[in-house]
Amino acid sequence: MKKQVKIVGFAGSLRKTSYNRGLLQAALEEMSAHGHLDVIDLSSLPLYNQDEENHLVASVVDFKKKVREADAILIATPEYNYSVPGVLKNAIDWGSRPYGDNSWEGKPVAIMGATMGLLGTARAQYHLRQIFVGVNMQPLNRPEIMVSQAQNKFDESGQLTDPTVRQKIRELLTALLSVVSG
Repeated sequence: MKKQVKIVGFAGSLRKTSYNRGLLQAALEEMSAHGHLDVIDLSSLPLYNQDEENHLVASVVDFKKKVREADAILIATPEYNYSVPGVLKNAIDWGSRPYGDNSWEGKPVAIMGATMGLLGTARAQYHLRQIFVGVNMQPLNRPEIMVSQAQNKFDESGQLTDPTVRQKIRELLTALLSVVSG
């Protein structure tokens, strides 16, 4: 029997109705037949403090455990001030610390992002790729999902309505599953 692939996904936005949470919801719907996507909320993670990295709070321990047990990672990121949202960088820092306890080590990771602007999170995604070098994650190169003018691609309840974006999410998940399955 083939092992079911486990993917951990999270949004770099804490807003409950963010477009990036909507992307993750669409991925969850598309993933159901192919593996397990565990969408986690980053709001319980405290701000990273090196003084506390040897006395981890329960939310950080749980986060690191989920990441470590996952076969791959799926990140949906907005772009704030031309870069990665602080909440996302905070989660990456907690997952990589303390030194020698990097939960991200060697993990395949797929990125997608949505914004109301015209560049569709391109700068944030490129910055994430730079960060991934430091924590030794393995980002997928394609397909790139950079959803621009997101307000026209989701309904009032945050559901993705754009069939082209949904198809790109399917392609991204297929590529991620292919990397995991070898």
